[in-house]
Amino acid sequence: MRFFWKRTAQVTSAASVIAFLSCLLLASPVTAQISSPTSSPAVSYVNTLANQRADPHIFKHTDGWYYFTATVPAFDRIILRRAQSIQALGDAAETTIWRRKSSGVGSGQVWAPEIHFIDGKWYIYVALGVANEWRIRAFVLEASGANPLTSTWTEKGIIKTNWDTFSLDATTFTVNSTRYLVWAQQDPSRSGENSSLFIAPLQNPWTIRGTAVAISHPDLAWERIGYKVNEGASVIQRNGRIFMTYSASATDHNYCMGLLTAPATANLMNPASWTKSRTPVFVSNANTNQWGPGHNSFTVSEDGKSDLMVYHDRGYKDINGDPLNDPNRRTRVQKVYWKADGTPDFGIPVPDGNTPVRLGSAAQSGLFVRYYTGSSVPSGVPALADTQFRIVNPGLSGNGTISLESTSSPGVYLRRFDGNQVRFEAGRNLNTAASKASASFNRRSGLADGSGVSLEVSDAGGQYLRLQGGGVAVVSAASTTTEQEQATFYLE
Repeated sequence: MRFFWKRTAQVTSAASVIAFLSCLLLASPVTAQISSPTSSPAVSYVNTLANQRADPHIFKHTDGWYYFTATVPAFDRIILRRAQSIQALGDAAETTIWRRKSSGVGSGQVWAPEIHFIDGKWYIYVALGVANEWRIRAFVLEASGANPLTSTWTEKGIIKTNWDTFSLDATTFTVNSTRYLVWAQQDPSRSGENSSLFIAPLQNPWTIRGTAVAISHPDLAWERIGYKVNEGASVIQRNGRIFMTYSASATDHNYCMGLLTAPATANLMNPASWTKSRTPVFVSNANTNQWGPGHNSFTVSEDGKSDLMVYHDRGYKDINGDPLNDPNRRTRVQKVYWKADGTPDFGIPVPDGNTPVRLGSAAQSGLFVRYYTGSSVPSGVPALADTQFRIVNPGLSGNGTISLESTSSPGVYLRRFDGNQVRFEAGRNLNTAASKASASFNRRSGLADGSGVSLEVSDAGGQYLRLQGGGVAVVSAASTTTEQEQATFYLE
């Protein structure tokens, strides 16, 4: 059974949650038996990061600053922001570093800029059109100087590919000392399709070397809704593999993300080296009210310990007219998790507001508090979103408490029920002081490890949330060493 209702809880600011998490993660473990704290601690950002900014790209430079660029709804300029934290990018001053021309290339659409720092210089890859024509090509700008917002930008020109057809969304990455360019282009051998993904090594940041090859065509049903599209590629490298996300279908609620994977040691110019996910890896979600997620980029958290995905979507499903004319694609950010097999898990587009966390058991590595319906914990590995919770602060009962709100079912809260049992309750049912108190907790330093957190039920002093073997959550006293370990959680 799924619950739906209007959200009523107040959520804390990103700054206060970050401060809370920092306090929890400073101390050293006090027992040798328990699991080690996660190497990828929780992050806290507030979505939406930037309204009316599509195709977002965030780059963290060696100077410690984050640089942000994106498509603006007027399609008429390239903007840059910078800040020393990701959250601060949302309010950072915006500088226009390039404007649409009066004629020729660059007099039409200005789409999907990306900023990169290569061999001591700044580069922006962007798709430019020609006024009154459907002629869009990938283009490159270059700048020197420490701060790209104040540097002088020069045009390096169109990226000349092996075919003069519709092309856009260029990105670049390096593997084994070779720099590659990946972009979307209409494949002249496949009429009726809008764009495929091509790859080629680079001679310099604006010139490909040799003949490009196609590594992905829109040949699956979910890539061909409205338009037959593969576009907006972005690369993250981990665990000896290259993971390339891309976006597919029309830019309405059908827009979604797929994934290509290749070994880092493979010949990346051989299409057979790339394996495509048969289903999309990131899609619209009615429960969280996020629609058409896609055209992402990757960056890292301020402490460098967590991978982050930046993407755009809309907060509503239905669009009148051409979705490209709808201005309300907005920039969002959330954490990328990694599965035991070393592959990324993007989960679902999380609800607006504070980004969620997972509560990992100190007693058993890989065991998390999870949302479920029914009377028993389901078998098998839970979906990522079912193990994610938003820390609502103040909690439902106020008075310095917190509450845990499900990510996969927003508005559902974890509560103590019938003594020491735990269940998930729709917020609309928590309408008395007693019921709100049963879904509220006092946060404490971890009983078994000060770098973790323990959650004492606000209406039952000395009674803590514990995660027993098999993932069964209960509320009870935590007197023994085992109970204290089960009542200690690491936030990730």
